[in-house]
This record gives sequence, structure tokens and C-alpha cells, in this order.
Amino acid sequence: MLKKSSPIVSVYITNYNYGRYIEEAIRSIFNQTYRDWELFIIDDGSTDNSREIITKFEGADNVFSVFQNNKGLNKTNNVALKLSRGQYIIRLDADDYMDPRALEIMVSEFDKDPELAVVFPDYYLIDECGNVTGQIRRHDFKNEVSLADQPAHGACTMLRREVLVAIGGYDEHFDRQDGYDLWLKIFEKYSVSNINLPLFYYRQHGNNLTKSEEALLKTRAKIKAAHVGARNLPKLSTLGLIPLRGNEIDPRSLPLGKLGNRPLIDWTIDAALDSREIDSVLVATPDVAVQEYVRNRYHDNVLILNRERELARINMPLEPSLKEIIETLGKRGQNYDVMAILFIEAPFRNALYIDKAVHTMRLYDVDVVDGIREEDDIFYVHNGHGLRPWNLNSGLRLERENLYRRVGGLHLVKTQFIKKGNQMLSGRVGHVVLDQKAAFVIRSEMDWEIAQFLATKG
Repeated sequence: MLKKSSPIVSVYITNYNYGRYIEEAIRSIFNQTYRDWELFIIDDGSTDNSREIITKFEGADNVFSVFQNNKGLNKTNNVALKLSRGQYIIRLDADDYMDPRALEIMVSEFDKDPELAVVFPDYYLIDECGNVTGQIRRHDFKNEVSLADQPAHGACTMLRREVLVAIGGYDEHFDRQDGYDLWLKIFEKYSVSNINLPLFYYRQHGNNLTKSEEALLKTRAKIKAAHVGARNLPKLSTLGLIPLRGNEIDPRSLPLGKLGNRPLIDWTIDAALDSREIDSVLVATPDVAVQEYVRNRYHDNVLILNRERELARINMPLEPSLKEIIETLGKRGQNYDVMAILFIEAPFRNALYIDKAVHTMRLYDVDVVDGIREEDDIFYVHNGHGLRPWNLNSGLRLERENLYRRVGGLHLVKTQFIKKGNQMLSGRVGHVVLDQKAAFVIRSEMDWEIAQFLATKG
């Protein structure tokens, strides 16, 4: 390959102790059908045999190695941005590798549209040994997507370099989720495109950065908060609403039952009070004992509304109660843009997720936001002749067919949406993903025992 002063594509491989995989990643660039590239191999202080492998490639044309000490992902991304000379830039993680046609196909997509800022493909899932275990097929973002709350993958996404420079590169306040932050920066101002072809191989194993779910989701929350602040989005006056029946109506309802060292209801009230986005906290219940407890425990910090018993009956939908609460508060001059509905049966959902849900509503201007978990299990429906798999797709995961479960007792809805007679599960629905503990809901005696263990474990 001839040296060129200004290659079209700058590729960089980030590595930390992936000596087992990095040669495959490097060779996947050498095997590209598209040849006008430069490659930076950036090692972030590896202690395995990575350096020995990387130095084997140092004599090749347009291949450069960088050895540094634990700068972290986003600082490393900015190092690559400063070194790069290409019109387009793309990161490959050292434990993944590209299809030979990847660069050619993505560059051709940019060539079709000079306004494009980002191009990203579908991808294969592989295990530690390189066996293909599945395929992720994204939405058709040109024709199917109006709510852009499912960002491109951080790696193997090609970006127009001048756009990346214009938005200030990578935010070094965050140590992960680089793709999530860029997505929010870019999608607001620029056009993006995806290619429904699997063009890279994403390895899933115990050392993946994305396996640290709690840290990942906390970083996403910080990123959303930063973007809400940077965009100067209007604040939404938010009521933290805790509706409950109480033991007088529903013997399964145990708001004053001790979970760990405090009553169950306290877990949710305390989370709501800790929230930076909630302006007022209201407990709505017909249960006199609960009303008295909240009044004595929280004084004027928590509002109390005597919920109409008929509306609190078992199996009654929540919407009539919401309308009653909105009307009652309105007569008092207490009007809110949003109700953050918090159910006490999800005691481990904390203020971080409440704030993240409000930020989601502000960023995407949706009517409803629900706490969710993605479901990877096989589900069945009965067709009268037996069970039939509902979501069995032979390893090909279509984004439009992904299943999500409501979790965490966290539901936001705009008050005007309810006033117009709409149901909570309608309109334009956004989401926040909760970690496994925050998503936990008490529905049975066994759940209560598990919750006791989680509460004492801390």
C-alpha cells in the first residue's frame, strides 16, 4: 500500500490487555477491500503480551502505534481524533473485528450524501472463541425511526471527522458510553444513516466494558443530565406521586411493613425527596394509618391526599385516580407539568432513575416515560393447538421485535396528556433502562424475602 498524506479513513484500535484478540482485530483492517486508510493502534497500559503483538505491525505503511498509561476510553478517543488525518474516523475495539467490506460500504454511504455525519451498520455477536451467537439488526433509521432514543454502537460507527471536531470531540468527563454522548450531540443537529448489513463482529465475554451494567446506566444518566443542562431545555414542574391502596383495601399492600430497617413506603418517599427533578412529593391513599404515619414522619415535606376509596379498589385502573388528583391539586393552585408515578413495590428504584426519566422526557418530548428491562428469553403464545414461540428468530435479533418489560414502579406521564383522556400506555412513549436491582418488584411473599436480603446486603 502506498503512503498517502491524507487518507480518506482513519481507523483506530483501542486496546487494554486484549493480547488474545488484538491481532485478529488488526488483520481485519489489513483485509479490507477499501484500501485508502490509516491505522492507529492505541494501547492503554496493557500488562499482557499486547505490546509484543502490536510492534509486529509497526513497519507497515500508514500504521502507527501509540503506547500510553491508562487514559481511559474517551481520552483515548480524543488522542485518536488529534492524530487522525482522514475525512472519516472509526474506532474498532481490540476484542472485535470487521467484515472485509466494512470500510468500503460505509464510505460509499457517505459518498451518497454529503450531509451525513454518522453511518453505522448491523453486527454479529460472537463468543470468546469467535463463534457467532447472534446478529443484531437495527431499525431502518431513514424510513422507520422518528424517536431517536436508541443510539448507534460506540465502536464500528463511522463519523465525519469535521463534525466530530465541530462538536468538541469526546467529553472526557465520562469514562464510558462514548457512543451515547455523541449520539445526543450529533442527532440534534446532523443527519445519520444506518446500513442493514452486519459489518463487524462484537465479542461478548466477561471482560466487556458493557457488562458493568450499573456503572454503564449511571453514566448514561449523567450524560442525559449534562445534555439537558447544555441545551437549556425548559424545566418540567414534576409531582412525585405515590399512589397506594393500603392494607385496609388490599391485604397484599404492606406500606408500613419493615423492609430492612425502615417501612416499605419510606424507600420510595426518600428516593422521591432525593430527586433533583421532583418539586413536590404526594402520597395518595385512603388508608388512614398510612396518612397518619407519613404526616408524623415527614411533616410538611410530603403532601397527603385522601384518595377516594372507590377509585382505589383492586383492579381499578389508575387513570381515574390521576384525573381526580390533577383536579384536586388544580383547585388548590398546585399545577404540575408531569406526574412521576412511583409504586412502593419497587423499593430499590432510586433518585438517579427518577431524574433520568424526567431528563428523558425533556430531551425527547415524549408523553410517557416507563422504566424497562429488555427481555432476551423465549416467550410463547398458545394458538389453540399448543405453544408457539413468540420471539424465536434463529439468532437474528430485529430491533423492531425486541421485547421490553415494565419494571421498577417508575412511570412518568404529562398531566395534559391525562387531562385529554389518554391512557398511560399510549401516545409517544420513551424509556429508561433500570439495572437489575432497581428493577426488582415485590409481588409475592418470596419476592419479599428476596427484597429483605437485598435491603440488608446494601
